[in-house]
Amino acid sequence: MKSIILTSLLGLLFTFSYATKVEVIKKDGGFQLLKDGEPYFIKGGGGTVELEKLKSYGGNSIRTWGISPETDQILEEAHKNGLTVTFGIWMGQERQGFDYSNQEAIKAQLEEFRRIIRKYKDHPAILLWGVGNEMDLDYTNFDVWKYLEEICKMVREEDPNHPTMAVTAGVDVAEIKLINKYTPSLDILGVNTYGDISYLPEAIKVYGWEKPYVVAEWGPYGWWEVEKTKWGASIEQNSSEKAATYQKSIDAINSDKANCLGSYVFLWGQKQEHTSTWFGLFTEAGDETEVMDVLISSWSNKPPENYSPTIKNFKLNNSISKNNIEVTTNSEMTANVEINDKDNDKLRYEWLVIPESTDKKTGGDAERAPKPIKGIFNKSSQSKNNVEFNAPTKAGEYRLFLFVHDGNGNVATGNIAFKVI
Repeated sequence: MKSIILTSLLGLLFTFSYATKVEVIKKDGGFQLLKDGEPYFIKGGGGTVELEKLKSYGGNSIRTWGISPETDQILEEAHKNGLTVTFGIWMGQERQGFDYSNQEAIKAQLEEFRRIIRKYKDHPAILLWGVGNEMDLDYTNFDVWKYLEEICKMVREEDPNHPTMAVTAGVDVAEIKLINKYTPSLDILGVNTYGDISYLPEAIKVYGWEKPYVVAEWGPYGWWEVEKTKWGASIEQNSSEKAATYQKSIDAINSDKANCLGSYVFLWGQKQEHTSTWFGLFTEAGDETEVMDVLISSWSNKPPENYSPTIKNFKLNNSISKNNIEVTTNSEMTANVEINDKDNDKLRYEWLVIPESTDKKTGGDAERAPKPIKGIFNKSSQSKNNVEFNAPTKAGEYRLFLFVHDGNGNVATGNIAFKVI
């Protein structure tokens, strides 16, 4: 019995000796995040892969969205790599069928959250509790903010050592007023924003948010923000255009030293969302684009060891997506591009024609990725910056994708939408 008691006491001592204390303090007319008494500015990635690489590039934190079978492993790996975690607790969303007028469902969710907090609150990797993500997307029941207040109060009771952050889809004045009124216990506002990020620091002040905020997701222009072809295909930036956008976003984040506590770039990983390349910091093959060069320079104040290729003047039939390219079935087509590589690496060109996705969702919900059309290109095209090929034999909407690999894990990417009639 003595040995059991001793083991239990040692376990408690081990747990609490490693638990972190995170707090938000007021400083110089603004706010500062402290981790174990030391200033902590979040340089984070939204995602759970390549954590060693994130650390080596100068990042210090990751963000998750909810519990998964890998949660324990993710926390341990983050801690091993010296990274913190904004631990996501997924709140039910109205657009996905959750009813915030159903008191039984609300109570059950609250108790599940309490169980999660109790289980993980003393893990040394925990930085913040990310309570909910974009509950405001396509919602009509404003009671969600009242319920969020109950969650924030519960978290504070169970774990006074880690602040709460709720994440909204963008920011507007009406929503800020609702949160101020109904969710006073919320410590930090998280904002997912893309093309409008340059306006965020000023909007936060003008709309009346008087607490700190974190840019909880940011990246390229979203598919909902860009021009579309006349048949509705969103026009994606190429990797060099995205790199320029990321640099402007970083400048916006760093411009608000008083109220912004840091950010999580999206997505530290790869996913299909409208296309396979829209948001991912990595391709399906695990390669990195020029966007990563920008992040490395910002996070570490050092240049990348090897630069990604840059891309410009990518054209199909001497046109670009916004020219609404339409061709007939099996017609001859040409494509060309200008690629530059600072390191003079030997480049490999990968050309693909992929049907336009027919499984497009909102809010980042999982999508099925369409497969490339086989037999479009021959092997000789993989070393060329210009190709000739025939359009698909089936009418429909497509994209011509280009991946230019440098052999060192870096790639330039771009795609052009076209329609076969």
